[in-house]
Amino acid sequence: MERKTSQIQPPTYGDLITVLSIDGGGIRGIIPATILSFLESYLQELDGKDASLADYFDVIAGTSTGGLVAAMLTAPDENNRPLYAAKDITPFYFEHCPRIFPQKKCGLFAPIGNIVQTLIGPKYDGKYLHDFIRKKLKDTRLSNTITNVVIPTFDIKKLHPTIFSTYETKRSACYDAKMSDVCISTSAAPTYFPAHSFKVEDSKGNVREHHLIDGGVAANNPCLVAISEVSKEILKDNLDFFPINPLDYGRFLVISIGTGAAKCEQKYNSSMAAKWGIIDWLFHKGSTPLVEVFTQSSADMVDYHNSVVFQAFHSENSYLRIQEDELSGTEASVDVATKENLERLVEIGENLLKKPLSRVNLETGLTEPIPKGGTNEEALKRLATLLVNERRLR
Repeated sequence: MERKTSQIQPPTYGDLITVLSIDGGGIRGIIPATILSFLESYLQELDGKDASLADYFDVIAGTSTGGLVAAMLTAPDENNRPLYAAKDITPFYFEHCPRIFPQKKCGLFAPIGNIVQTLIGPKYDGKYLHDFIRKKLKDTRLSNTITNVVIPTFDIKKLHPTIFSTYETKRSACYDAKMSDVCISTSAAPTYFPAHSFKVEDSKGNVREHHLIDGGVAANNPCLVAISEVSKEILKDNLDFFPINPLDYGRFLVISIGTGAAKCEQKYNSSMAAKWGIIDWLFHKGSTPLVEVFTQSSADMVDYHNSVVFQAFHSENSYLRIQEDELSGTEASVDVATKENLERLVEIGENLLKKPLSRVNLETGLTEPIPKGGTNEEALKRLATLLVNERRLR
């Protein structure tokens, strides 16, 4: 399958470089799915009912569940249109998550059984998820996507991140992996799903071998990775970006959507953690503090970095981060795939649209509402208008 003409002309024909980034977070991917559904529907109001997100972004990046969403939005169907409209992603979670994350039966010894299972192997075998991904994506490769994608993973053999990027496929077929392998790899969260291995071979017999786990280990918030991939292309004199300077952050328009985080002081404190050994760090009252800590800390650090850089270049209005920091109970889990919890996550996403636009305070490191900044919904509408104008310009 060869890539057909892109739905969006290269940035060299316009004013902006447009980036969409989606965090990892298991079932909490419903939160960004709700946000994206709103964004796409508003783009359709402005630019016609056939508009899709892939028509407006130069790069769509995603990690773990965000990587799956990125693939759904960019993998082509038989008409070279996205396999999924944004509005179809939430129903996907409702239909398939209960089978991806089958809920364990409750009982007196259930918690002990769950811990024992996770000590001897991953919590879920991943078979349903893997079979579904392979069936939907078939032989689609990175080079076939409607727009550029960037999906981080981590190579457990090399102990080094592996970034799957459409840009790299243009230089070597060895980088042109099947999207199904990429999606299975980026969602292979430690303790939840098994690691994934595969090989990519080009026409000359050159082979790249991969032994991969969840991209959240390296970049749960892939926004900075996406920007870096674009900057690399500029440095390599990719004519798609001529004559843009790699430090010209004023040319970037970035929308970064998180999957939510637990409310501050909701779950843990230092007096609790001071007594923990390896078991508690991995299995504390049904949660996995170690995984939560490194995924959320990496996501927040990326947001902090982007906030500093965009403000330094007086481009803060071109960077939008939407994140819910007040999750509690099962809302904060990545795998409690009950109908009630999934419905609650949809409600959280809808409420997040109405919340005040927020930004990192560079003095405190905390996210705070912007005075007279309006709501997240209003910010998305403003950026949607810019996206439509950019596409028309190109």
